[in-house]
Amino acid sequence: MKKWRLKVFWLGLLLNLVFNAHLSSGQTYPEGIWQGYDGEWKHVSEQLIALAEATPEDKFAWRPAKGVRSTSEVYMHIVDANFYLLSITGPKMPADLKEDAEKTVTAKADVIKWLKRSLDAVREAHLAEKPADLQRKVHIADRDATVDGMYLRIIVHANEHMGQLVAYARMTGVVPPWSKK
Repeated sequence: MKKWRLKVFWLGLLLNLVFNAHLSSGQTYPEGIWQGYDGEWKHVSEQLIALAEATPEDKFAWRPAKGVRSTSEVYMHIVDANFYLLSITGPKMPADLKEDAEKTVTAKADVIKWLKRSLDAVREAHLAEKPADLQRKVHIADRDATVDGMYLRIIVHANEHMGQLVAYARMTGVVPPWSKK
């Protein structure tokens, strides 16, 4: 029993030293994380924009295989989803966003313009929501949801495709800007 206690003591001491060394190493965490929805939205938005801007124009047409979305198509899919899911909560779809935008908006500058516009639309709409509004019921596809649930879906969807875009970037030799730090 004493050996076991001694092992636990040394393990605890070691973990304490490692933890304190980590804290004192001056590591900073990205702006926005652990700051609720708005902070997390800011974080993923900044990463999406930074990655799009770091990707060379010619890589926007790249796709990992035939029949799989290209880089520009993934970004425009995020745009479409942001505006569509947001429209379920009340704001209208932009009149100038064409139904085939995922396939036809392919130039880097145009994709980034739409991406920023959709990210800003979500941010502004969420900031305007009152806590009681987030519990309002909405209907999407075959189910009922809440406005809060729609915003959760939007941020999860953006992060899901962020992972996809990081994989695309690395496969084409692009290093995500935040991983260089």
